[in-house]
Amino acid sequence: SFSREAQLFVEKFEGALGKGKGKKFYAYKVMMTKKWMKFQRDFENFKTACIPWEMKIKEIESHFGSSVASYFIFLRWMYGINMILFGLTFGLVMVPEALMGKPYGSLPRKTVPRAEEASAMNFATLWDFSGFAQYSVLFYGYYNNQRTIGWLKFRMPLSYFLVGVGTIGYSFMIVIRTMARNANEEGGGDDTSFNFSWKMFTSWDYLIGNPETADNKFASITTSFKEAIVEEQESRKEENIHLTRFLRVLANFLALCTLAGSGYLIFFVVRRSQKFALEGLENYGWWERNEVNMVMSLLGMFCPTLFDVISSLENYHPRIALRWQLGRIFALFLGNLYTFIIALMDEINLKASYLLPFIIFNMHLEEEKIVKYNMTIWEASLYNGTIPENSTAPPIQVDPADVPRGPCWETMVGQEFVRLTVSDTMTTYITILIGDFLRAVFVRFFNYCWCWDLEYGFPSYSEFDISGNVLGLIFNQGMIWMGSFYAPCLPAINVFRLHTSMYLQCWAVMCCNVPQERVFKASRSNNFYMAMLLFILFLSTLPAVYTIVSIPPSFDCGPFSGKTRMFEVISETLEHDFPSWFGKVFGYASNPGLVLPFILLMVLSIYYLNATSKSYKEANLELKKKLQSVRNSKLL
Repeated sequence: SFSREAQLFVEKFEGALGKGKGKKFYAYKVMMTKKWMKFQRDFENFKTACIPWEMKIKEIESHFGSSVASYFIFLRWMYGINMILFGLTFGLVMVPEALMGKPYGSLPRKTVPRAEEASAMNFATLWDFSGFAQYSVLFYGYYNNQRTIGWLKFRMPLSYFLVGVGTIGYSFMIVIRTMARNANEEGGGDDTSFNFSWKMFTSWDYLIGNPETADNKFASITTSFKEAIVEEQESRKEENIHLTRFLRVLANFLALCTLAGSGYLIFFVVRRSQKFALEGLENYGWWERNEVNMVMSLLGMFCPTLFDVISSLENYHPRIALRWQLGRIFALFLGNLYTFIIALMDEINLKASYLLPFIIFNMHLEEEKIVKYNMTIWEASLYNGTIPENSTAPPIQVDPADVPRGPCWETMVGQEFVRLTVSDTMTTYITILIGDFLRAVFVRFFNYCWCWDLEYGFPSYSEFDISGNVLGLIFNQGMIWMGSFYAPCLPAINVFRLHTSMYLQCWAVMCCNVPQERVFKASRSNNFYMAMLLFILFLSTLPAVYTIVSIPPSFDCGPFSGKTRMFEVISETLEHDFPSWFGKVFGYASNPGLVLPFILLMVLSIYYLNATSKSYKEANLELKKKLQSVRNSKLL
């Protein structure tokens, strides 16, 4: 029996020896296995190539480290979010209105006023998003308040409302989901055992056949060694704990003094500029007329540098120092903005709120009443001074361009946000071209004929400003969330901005910047970026929520004109398009007596799940330590 089993074994595997009847089948199997492995490798390469800008980011990571690459990964993630927002606003708001709504010139809200027709197509007017740009699908005021439009009976006001609320809800959901996924990915911690040995003997990929790829891999391995050396130095660093605490307290005190001084300076300058305005700006020079903008720009330019100097006292790990720098600049920008608006509010005695939509709304509330009165007088003049109540005469035909119209504060808010976004985009591009490119050209070509070494002295090549660029992205996205309800075109503008920024900044980093002096390993998750983004999202949704719930819409423009509140479109839809019992159920479900306990239950559930997650993470780390101790004891 033993010889029989041996004979069967030989017959089964004799093809591997190149003999017997299994030779052809074995050769075919080996060939197909190789082809399958090659197909899997090519398919993985294809999937990597399909990820937008993956190779560019890998190249940047190989030369500048994972900390710089984390910014571009964050930018790519923001691009994906804005693509979804653009799809919602473009597909469910702008395209239906353009295809099925009433055309331009059919209504006063869709027509440029007669007084503005001469300059409506001028470049300066269009660049300011006025003229024909203002009376188009780009802004809130163009949309009609008809319940249904077109042969599809598309419910335009309902779609506009649901898209506005849906973009906010989707943004909250995707940010929180990303934070949760990132937290799960780093739950077990990093295994740094024999780190340098692993990097030395297992880093190279022997399947690389492209010289450019080999250069990038070599640079990546070098950068990873630099990161590992910094991590090892920080873990073994011995410090005087009392001196370190004193210096960190001192650094935070200096940072708070800087923030307080910045806020007081802006408050003082705003009050001074209002004094100049009352006395007449023509009596003052250029600086007095532009003092507020110049002071805010100078504070935004020099305070981050001061924070960078202050952070050198704290002696933190570079990754932690970056987070402190981000938090301080974030507080600076936010505090300066709030101080600026509070100073304005204090002067004009507005008590409603501190946000831009509310300011513009209160400024035009009285104007709206005056316009309504003037429109009544104008309508009476068409009938020779009287408006017959039961007249059967045909209505008088008036060109929509000649009809007086009321102020549309929603469109004005949307225009302000679009201008801010465009000006911020232009400032970013000019800063890259002047601050990075021209600086690098000057250092490169004038270094040979200068009195000192420009590359290692002043001005030298610039480093990539991670904190400034991240905060620029976050604040710009906050403007998009805040203004997209009033200007549906904002997500499209931001998609274009992010798309061009990816190429321009990748080029600037590789051509004009140098790696940081201490290349450090970034966290595997961008949860600190996400936390700031979530906070800005919360602040950005306040104007839209307050607008929907508390402020009456403009009476003469937009899809909600004629209603006392914007959310009434929901009750109107329930009344006309759903059975009566469904409206009652919805009313009971939206009762605060049910909503508040449900929110409280959700908060308690989140707290319980968070506590459970932390306990599981601690248990995993403890188990990992035990396994490492057992392994070390066996090695000894």
